[in-house]
Amino acid sequence: MQNYPLLKTASCTIALGLSVLAVQAQSLSGFIPARQEAQTKLETEFKAKQSPTAFKQHLQKLSSVPHITGSKENEQVRDYIAETMRKAGWQVDIYPHDVLLPKGPGEIAVELVEPIRQPLNIREFLFKEDKYSSDPRLTPGYNAWSGSGDVTAEVVYANYGRKEDFEQLKALGISVKDKIVLARYGGNFRGYKAQWAQAAGAIGVIIFTDPADSGYMRGLTFPEGPYYSESVIQRGSLLTTPYTGDPLTPGEAALPMDAKNTPKRLDQNAVGLHKIPVTPLPYGSATEILKRMTGSKAVPSGWQGGLPYTYRLEGGKDLKVRLMVKQENAIQRIYQVVGTLTGAEFPDEWIIAGCHYDAWSYGATDPNSGTAMLLSMTESLGKLAKTGQRPRRTIKVCHWDAEEPGVIGSAEWSEQFRDELTQKAVAYMNYDAAVSGRVFGASASPSMKKLIIEATQAVQYPDSNKTVYQHWMGQKAEVGSTRVTGSSAPAVLSGEPSIGNLGGGSDHIAPYMHIGIPSLSAGMNGPTLYHSQYDDLYFYDKFADPTYKMGPMMEQVVGTMTLRLANADLVPFDVARYPADLAIHLKAAEKAIKAYSPNYSIEPMLAVVADLKKNADACETARQTYLITGRTDKLVELNRELRLLERSFIDPKGNAFGGWYRSLYASSDPNSGYASWMLPGFLYEASLKSTANLPDIESRYKKAIQTLSEKLLALSQGMGSPASVGGGK
Repeated sequence: MQNYPLLKTASCTIALGLSVLAVQAQSLSGFIPARQEAQTKLETEFKAKQSPTAFKQHLQKLSSVPHITGSKENEQVRDYIAETMRKAGWQVDIYPHDVLLPKGPGEIAVELVEPIRQPLNIREFLFKEDKYSSDPRLTPGYNAWSGSGDVTAEVVYANYGRKEDFEQLKALGISVKDKIVLARYGGNFRGYKAQWAQAAGAIGVIIFTDPADSGYMRGLTFPEGPYYSESVIQRGSLLTTPYTGDPLTPGEAALPMDAKNTPKRLDQNAVGLHKIPVTPLPYGSATEILKRMTGSKAVPSGWQGGLPYTYRLEGGKDLKVRLMVKQENAIQRIYQVVGTLTGAEFPDEWIIAGCHYDAWSYGATDPNSGTAMLLSMTESLGKLAKTGQRPRRTIKVCHWDAEEPGVIGSAEWSEQFRDELTQKAVAYMNYDAAVSGRVFGASASPSMKKLIIEATQAVQYPDSNKTVYQHWMGQKAEVGSTRVTGSSAPAVLSGEPSIGNLGGGSDHIAPYMHIGIPSLSAGMNGPTLYHSQYDDLYFYDKFADPTYKMGPMMEQVVGTMTLRLANADLVPFDVARYPADLAIHLKAAEKAIKAYSPNYSIEPMLAVVADLKKNADACETARQTYLITGRTDKLVELNRELRLLERSFIDPKGNAFGGWYRSLYASSDPNSGYASWMLPGFLYEASLKSTANLPDIESRYKKAIQTLSEKLLALSQGMGSPASVGGGK
């Protein structure tokens, strides 16, 4: 590993960047004029406290050994996190939960049975240049929440294993009943590949990474390059319950079994876990199956992958594969580590940042680059607090357990403190794998997007004369889902960078989609050997960020957002963004419904949004006047109303595909998992090609938008603005 003796030079670079930014001083949203200078000075002090060495030391400590959920090594990571935050002066609380989890990979075997007998590799290769690859604690590739079984059958290739792929197979006359499905990674959450295959009658699923998607067709492969080589295996959860968190305690915190108020747990057999065996393979093993497939039908357009064979839909009767998985589940204890820096003025207003700490192997990029960055930030904020510069609001930094098996720890903590979070939480910011490369990306709820833009305008991009914002604007927009931000289908306004909408896949789900806390996810994207054993420090040093400067830079962005949320007079939410984004999403919903119901019109809903816009604009005008005139009266009441705005979209009935997902504004796609569904009530109806429930759906959305509009009107009046036209009715 490289050493970094030029720390002084790095500090000078940061200082130079700050001097450049000082010339580009910006007005701080949410602050009265008298406080802006002090806040700018505080941010300058904060930005002088980062170093590549500190970030690197944390990352090395967190990622030196494999640490899957439930392991002794993961508990050691937990203890290091807690100790680091305590030394930084934070109060640390550890919250245990007893949840159902798989007991590791169990037993796995995949082999050709006919026309030859040949075991297929289920482990990554050892590489001399990567010392981490030979650790005996590394597991074979596996999928958590597989069913158990030992089956031998013919094979059907199902492309990405999406709902539409199985529908196309059926249309082509190809049955998967009593067959083993071979599907490539990509296109949806892996659990839905298993779900759709099982529903279609398959008796097993093999998932492989295709070189067209993540291998040699993208560039040089590991260890020479950062792309998947022939033995790299993507591990991952298959959990597809219609709620997030512990499968046995939906909607309730899985408090320890010995606690007085522990909830009644469901029977494991009643939860709907997958029944068929499922396992991942590297493409070096998958090729042994694909090259022997002799079915008469070649795959449809777009289904051909990157292996040097014509992909076929069926393997034929002469090709048989054995798939054996024996995996047991048991209730196990997990731990959420929460550091608290209590606010000096508004202790009951909470700014929350989080990242999980469990990993499929070492987790150098996913998740622990984010964990290390947050630990560095707690140290920097702790130093400020020790000099008397405590934040006005309380800051909580949360390190979640059991994210990899199904985003479990954060959901249990959110359920445990649901009532308190509903009243006190201002914002949740997720930083899973947040320092995985050199390209900034973000996704957010509407009110948080301006905060991201302004924070990136206030931080220098290393070794350049650009801000992070300028570097971000110069990157090619990526519309597809990203590992770091969990975003898809960004609602982009003219002249701004691509900010995605929050989908599934990480710890923002419960705060945002269950409780209604304004949320964001942000980080530095880069190359990845996602969920493989090679997500280690060798990979990080060589491919993710050899300079280790991205960690300090990301800490500056995150710290700037955190300090502005914590210290602003009025929480700096962009209330005018709600009607703008709602109009975009309503038109997208209309397009989806018009595909099967051409006469459908969203215009009545857009009229409700037009009233919302009047009140949002009036509220923004009133807020600017309030701040410019230096008023600080009624701050507690006004900020309470601001943080409750997002809760307008929380409906106790929840969504039709899962009542746990209570937000009418956003959810993860229940058919694919990762993608974001904006206005999910409409999109679920569209996915069913139905119009039967549209009157009720429109009524619920109209009520939510009018509630938001009325809250904005009340805020305007509370800040001294005259009532707007329409009154939100």
